[in-house]
Amino acid sequence: MALPRRSKRNLKICCGASAVGLIILVVVSVTLVFTVFKPKDPLIKPLPAKLENVQFQLFPTLSLNATMGINATIYNRNYGGFQFKNSTTFVDYRGMNIAAIPLEEGSVPARGKLNISTIANITAEKLVTSPYFWQDFGSGRLNFTSTANLHGKAVVLNVFKFDAKVFSTCDISVQVLSQEVDVDCTAKLKL
Repeated sequence: MALPRRSKRNLKICCGASAVGLIILVVVSVTLVFTVFKPKDPLIKPLPAKLENVQFQLFPTLSLNATMGINATIYNRNYGGFQFKNSTTFVDYRGMNIAAIPLEEGSVPARGKLNISTIANITAEKLVTSPYFWQDFGSGRLNFTSTANLHGKAVVLNVFKFDAKVFSTCDISVQVLSQEVDVDCTAKLKL
């Protein structure tokens, strides 16, 4: 049984309008994915820090121990949260590992921030054996690098979960006399 001419015309209009609506929906979705929902690197803002409990002993054996309190705020600029697992941050002096700092699991909410406070205990037996240590110590500044790899999940709209990794690197500069610590950090997000 053939459809009347008017029904065919209405069917064509309905299909055309549906196709145009679907095309608009796809274009808007793709535009949002590549602009608003595009993953952005987190920002890490370290807070001022100082060395504490500095112990320097010359006799009977040379030793140097210090505690460095580290406070930082992680800003998540994404529309999805990030849940990370336990991890370890490593502190290096001229390529030599001198401290390992545990980071407990946590989450950074979407478009939110997370405050992290931790302590680095630096036992410097390795540090003083470096051929550069006394030269750097004499100049009044010791430079360290910390690296952290956070593995976890990016959660978008509490529906979509993606494996994600955040790689963080911080340059730490310690003034020997004033014991002030300057920190500059960068982070990269990989999905």
